Amino acid sequence: MLETLDRHGARGTFFVLGWIAEHRSDIVLAIAAAGHEIASHGYWHERVTALGRDAFREDVRSSKRTLEDLIGTEVVGYRAPSFSIIPGWEWAFDVLVEEGYRYDSSLYPIRRRGYGYPASPRTPHIIQRPAGRLAEFPLATTSVFRYPVPAAGGGYLRQFPLAIIRRAFREANERGEPATFYIHPWEIDPGQPRMPVSVLNRLRHYRGLAGTLERVNRILDEFSFAPIVSYLPFLEESAASRLRVGAA
Repeated sequence: MLETLDRHGARGTFFVLGWIAEHRSDIVLAIAAAGHEIASHGYWHERVTALGRDAFREDVRSSKRTLEDLIGTEVVGYRAPSFSIIPGWEWAFDVLVEEGYRYDSSLYPIRRRGYGYPASPRTPHIIQRPAGRLAEFPLATTSVFRYPVPAAGGGYLRQFPLAIIRRAFREANERGEPATFYIHPWEIDPGQPRMPVSVLNRLRHYRGLAGTLERVNRILDEFSFAPIVSYLPFLEESAASRLRVGAA
């Protein structure tokens, strides 16, 4: 993945587990040395919905501290495992603000069993919470017959026509805004071990692995990519300007 991104001159954000930073520091250091942003994916990859407020705080705090101690720079971004900040768990935003995070990228503006935040704006925005403000970079979507369709990569890149992903990116470009795309390292490894799982999970996990990297290359050929943190100052300043105008 690092070689592919470098060949296209693309830089991205890697949401890394604190556990990986502790046990495979060489991987995290290689990512940082290649010019990519390191952000937090929690420490243990536990869903937010499985944690109480105190346990979530400890998870994001320990992950941030472990990553920062390793790479020597501040970690400001977070993505919840399985996009598990859903309606009813908004208190997680307050914890993130209190623990020093400046942005989140956990909201998927779709309806789906297991995750999804349908009421979220589809574009980058600022969330105002009692603890303060937090930038949000939701996952990319497009619309089909006015119905929001996931188009941010991952399993959707493998399962859906590539045209769906490309359409979402073109629409974001026309709005002058970034679209958030993601991919897991295992999704470019067709030789990974096959586990004894249900037919549905086998299709969801293994279907399309052989063609994932080619699809990533085609997207990198057509669109430019940069770390999420590179857009953060613009979003924060735009929000601050709107607040100042409103106050006047």
